[in-house]
This record gives sequence, C-alpha cells and structure tokens, in this order.
Amino acid sequence: MKAISDFLKKFQRTDLPEIRPGMIVKVFEKIDNDNKVIPFEGLIIKIKNRNSINKTFTVRGKVANQYIEKTYFYNSPVISKIEIISKNRVRRAKLYFVREISEHRLKKKLKKKN
Repeated sequence: MKAISDFLKKFQRTDLPEIRPGMIVKVFEKIDNDNKVIPFEGLIIKIKNRNSINKTFTVRGKVANQYIEKTYFYNSPVISKIEIISKNRVRRAKLYFVREISEHRLKKKLKKKN
C-alpha cells in the first residue's frame, strides 16, 4: 500500500493554491500543441474527491452571455495555474442552487470573506 501512495505522490501538484466552493477563480488551461493559454473565470460550484489524486472541481462561468460549467482535474497537466480572484463565505459544500437564481440574488448570497 505504501508503494502505491508513493507512486501517486509523484503526480500530485503542489504549485496550485487550495480552493474551496464559493471562490471566484480564473483557471488558465493549456491548448494541445500550441503554447496558448486560455483563461476561464467563474465560481467554484463543487469539489469532488477532496483528499484523493482524482480530485475534481467544477467552475461555472459566463461565456458569450451563456452560463457554462467546466469540470477540471486538479492534478491535470492541462491546468497551467489557478488564480483566486475573490473568496466568499458559503454555507454549503455543493452550490447547485446557483443554477436557478439570478445574478443579483447570487451576489447577495455570496458574502465576501475578509
């Protein structure tokens, strides 16, 4: 069992910040063969498998006046960096309710963390 955990530690990323649901982040993802890096900004809705190598997080953002959700593997080499824009205090671990409410009500729900 120790051999497996040692093997998996080689693939864990330590250069990325600790993220939580409710944070507004900008995820910079690399494109295939180009040296292009494309940012995607949005609210973290959920984090799955928090203490595992398979940790994923879902970001909900607005692109071309449409809301989309992208799911990223935290330890993926596709992510070049994660920039935290703001930290908000939320009461839930999964923020699925933001799909149904308006932007105005969402801003009231998210309280800035000092």
